[in-house]
Amino acid sequence: MARLLLSPLLLIFLPLLAAAVAWFIRSPRIRVRLLPAMGLLHLLLLIIEVRGWRDLPHGAWLGLDALGGWVLLVISTLFTIVALYAPSYLALRPDRDHRLFTACLLAFLGLASLLAQSRHPGMAWVAIETMTLTTAPLIYFNRNRRSIEATWKYLVIGSVGIALALLGTLFVAYAAHMGGVEEPLQYTRLMAEAGRLSRPWLRAGFVLTMVGYGTKMGLAPLHSWKPDAYGETPGIVGALLAGGVTSCAFLALLRIYAIVAAAGEGVFAREILVGFGLLSMVWALVFMVGQVDFKRLLAYSSVEHMGILVFGIGLGGLAARFALFHLAANALVKSVLFLSAGNIHRSYASKQLPHVTGAIRRTPVSAGLFFLAFLAITGLPPFAPFVSEFNIASSALTTGHVFAGAAFLVLLGGIFLTMSDTVMQVVFGVPSPQRVRTPYKDSFATTAPLILALALALGLGLWLPGPMRSMLEGAAQTVEGHAPAVREVRPLFGQAPALVPAAVSAQEVRP
Repeated sequence: MARLLLSPLLLIFLPLLAAAVAWFIRSPRIRVRLLPAMGLLHLLLLIIEVRGWRDLPHGAWLGLDALGGWVLLVISTLFTIVALYAPSYLALRPDRDHRLFTACLLAFLGLASLLAQSRHPGMAWVAIETMTLTTAPLIYFNRNRRSIEATWKYLVIGSVGIALALLGTLFVAYAAHMGGVEEPLQYTRLMAEAGRLSRPWLRAGFVLTMVGYGTKMGLAPLHSWKPDAYGETPGIVGALLAGGVTSCAFLALLRIYAIVAAAGEGVFAREILVGFGLLSMVWALVFMVGQVDFKRLLAYSSVEHMGILVFGIGLGGLAARFALFHLAANALVKSVLFLSAGNIHRSYASKQLPHVTGAIRRTPVSAGLFFLAFLAITGLPPFAPFVSEFNIASSALTTGHVFAGAAFLVLLGGIFLTMSDTVMQVVFGVPSPQRVRTPYKDSFATTAPLILALALALGLGLWLPGPMRSMLEGAAQTVEGHAPAVREVRPLFGQAPALVPAAVSAQEVRP
């Protein structure tokens, strides 16, 4: 029991303690080294945590299940990649005091750990709201007129979304009250008692949380903060927003969806998710056409991939499993895109065509990685996004969602074509006479973390270890409202009993 209580607290409070230490450290060189050290330590502790088998006590307020463990594993891996890149980036920005920047990065990791382990919707909401306030200073790091505008958009629009999510959470709580289920309303209890919840209040609660957390994810048409925030922040922050903050909001939404599915209202919720998913992809495609700012292009790519996530969950069954897999694929590849885009931006002192063309000649490693990551994120095999997108499309076409599946494939093809127009000019275009040359050149420190992330995305596309596959299946089963027979975390390594009983097939767990 002592270990059960200690491990979750370490994952939360060690990053928060490191954030406090970073604030008081005077030496910038020592302070910045806290980022990779804490990233690696957190990832190691998480792997140790998910290796052990134990029951989550009934009524526990903190604890990792398969779903929370999977999402936190994605975020911790992303943070580690970003943290390994951070010292070299901040060394190039001696004009900026990064005390607050470093502290906020570390605080984000602690709050993400709190969210992943929260067993109560109220606690999860508090974690998301605090995360919004913590990440806002990161967007303002460049301290210019456009960055402060982006920060205010992020805060104002995000706060409206969070307020709607709180109202939706209260509606879910009232649905439980109407059904005679009182506090504490942990997720496990809400799923177990879902049949007693008031259906009208539960439906209204899901719609509000869908809009609220969908705003934080950046689903269209709730995404208006994204182009400015992603376009005006350093690559580090863009990667963390695209693969970290959005993953946290997605997890909070999935927790509510699981309750709705357990209550037998899955069809109602899935129709909304599929609609939002396709709308986000259409919206992204429209605004990618003729886009000359390659960092804003990545923002619309994030809108597209948030749509893919909710589209897969909306289809259910095998598609839901690969939507969760896509969460990891998107985070890894987006880190490469944003960090390499940051390197190219630094070399040209611009992020717009025609000022940035032919980057392969000036920053060959970063430009090459940017191009490979573009191919990966648009579904080129054998990278991980291809695996998830192919299986989501296949699931749609083979389970009767022919129109939705066809629209999904057409949108993927259209987005590939529109993105390729800008990317090809940035990477292989003829150098413009308007270009500016800066002293920046690729180095091992600014490219090695990107190579690591892309290698992981390639590795996941080729092979997913059996234990991780079982963890993913357990997470998908939880999302669809089926509580696993054993309420434990699936280990990443070693042998252990399966989360999904052998008698339950993938077909049988579909709603």
